Amino acid sequence: MSPSNQQMDVNQLDQAKASVTLTQTLLTQAIEKSASDPTLAEAAVKQAANEIAKAQTAVSQVQSALIVQKSE
Repeated sequence: MSPSNQQMDVNQLDQAKASVTLTQTLLTQAIEKSASDPTLAEAAVKQAANEIAKAQTAVSQVQSALIVQKSE
């Protein structure tokens, strides 16, 4: 793995980690607001789902890059 590819992988994994951390915050907010503000809770859940998708995409890209590098 070249240094630039390794750095790219680390950046993508950092992005995935940030998305997961934000997801935790959003889900906590959704739980706390579920009774008092269902609209806000719904918005938080929707955003959490988006963040999960972003994290999954970043992790999948890193996995794909690692598979390609192994086959080279």
